[in-house]
Amino acid sequence: MKLEWSHFRLNFSKKSYIMGVLNVTPDSFSDGGLFFDKGRAVEHAFRMVEDGADILDIGGESTRPGSDPVSLEEELRRTLPVIEAIAEAVKVPVSIDTYKAEVARRALDAGASLVNDISGLRFDPGMPKLVAERRVPVVLMHIKGNPKDMQKNPEYEALIPEVMEYLRISILLALKSGIPENMILIDPGIGFGKTASHNLEIIRNLQEFTRLGKPLVMGVSRKAFLGKILDDAPATDRLEGTAAAVAVSLLNGAHIVRVHDVKEMARVAKVVDAIKRGSV
Repeated sequence: MKLEWSHFRLNFSKKSYIMGVLNVTPDSFSDGGLFFDKGRAVEHAFRMVEDGADILDIGGESTRPGSDPVSLEEELRRTLPVIEAIAEAVKVPVSIDTYKAEVARRALDAGASLVNDISGLRFDPGMPKLVAERRVPVVLMHIKGNPKDMQKNPEYEALIPEVMEYLRISILLALKSGIPENMILIDPGIGFGKTASHNLEIIRNLQEFTRLGKPLVMGVSRKAFLGKILDDAPATDRLEGTAAAVAVSLLNGAHIVRVHDVKEMARVAKVVDAIKRGSV
């Protein structure tokens, strides 16, 4: 399985890929406020590439549980200067983490080359057409509800089938809109409308999602369910938990892991890849 566009090429049969998280927000659950300043954000982006990031994912609106949406203008103000500063300076693709078509449009104009949509193309009717026109890859994520209410007692009759059906419908929406088959990635949305038990069930049964035939993205980094397992450890003290969840996710079929701790998780992925191929 490969992903090729523009001058980028990801060969998933050769290695696992690291997507480095860069939230230029004041309120993201883990790194909110740390990179709200453009200079610090750009410096951190360069450091993540040095540490082994294969993709940089830039987000200007927190989607943590209970978060309020920000205006289009504010999201653009936060993200565009950073994207403009790093897109031509790094050799890895830059992703825009947004569900707003206009933010994605302006980000792609500024140098981004991939769209990461937490709604799976559901929140903004203009997003499918935009992605199709630009012929860039898109990550379709599952979410139950919206960031404001998604963690208010989420319930499922059959978790894995329901999440898979949501993703299947998003894939069909993408295809009907003209997005090429080979430009679609999927993400089961750990923590987005799921309890800790739901998250564990998804990771344990992740191989099921490979039946959809798309590259699989997983975002387990520093998530709240890890804190619950690790005696209420805060987000900044979940490195070992993240490493364990990343390793199991990769062994169970993930192709890309979206992480905050790039250097450490790149090393985890390198070991997992060696185990999978049976050689150093």
